[in-house]
Amino acid sequence: MLILAIDTALDACAAAVLDTSAGGVIAQESQAMKRGHAEALMPLIARVMKASGVAFAALDRIAATTGPGSFTGLRVGLSAARGIALAAGKPVVGVTTLTAFAAPVVSENDQPHPVLAAIDARHDHVYFQMVGGDGSSLIKPKVAPIAEALDAARASAPHLVGNAAQILADRWPPDAAPPFKIDQQAAPDIAWVAWLGAAVDPESSPARPYYLRAPDAKPPKDPLAGVARPPAS
Repeated sequence: MLILAIDTALDACAAAVLDTSAGGVIAQESQAMKRGHAEALMPLIARVMKASGVAFAALDRIAATTGPGSFTGLRVGLSAARGIALAAGKPVVGVTTLTAFAAPVVSENDQPHPVLAAIDARHDHVYFQMVGGDGSSLIKPKVAPIAEALDAARASAPHLVGNAAQILADRWPPDAAPPFKIDQQAAPDIAWVAWLGAAVDPESSPARPYYLRAPDAKPPKDPLAGVARPPAS
């Protein structure tokens, strides 16, 4: 199976082509960035596709991160994935950012500790989920105050991963067993986004934003709110 994976959910713009029959990624590129994903993504994808030697029509599936993450970044990546999938006549699937952070840790066969994947949600909150070392769900994805995430994990000495891993570690309760390991990462490994994209069921993994909470920016319910109206005749 040939997979094109795309990630623009957080502080990176990345793409990769995975060939599952060859057992690995055959081309990839990742650029660290907080803004500018819209301008960088399509040229980056073009370079990755050229380096892979794979035509868009030969792809079997396109995968993209769905969040949690930046509202604008998610829209950029998902729009690109849907557009490519439509043009190539291929299915498109979504992979959550939290799952992509946790997957490489869970893949370690000797991992006895639970894994807590966390993303900075700002305003003293995090998006987080916790899974067992075997990948079983312990705490479903949610957005919560940092204190709540710490309280939920304090008894388990988890492996912390994600762009909020160090935030949690810095505020870890002094009377709790310390985290097993801290993996501070600005964005998930694009290779794992690709592998997860190959594994998921398209029917249960739609390529649509996974926010966990409403975006900060919302359009007014009344599009004419604040606009002067002529007096009634």
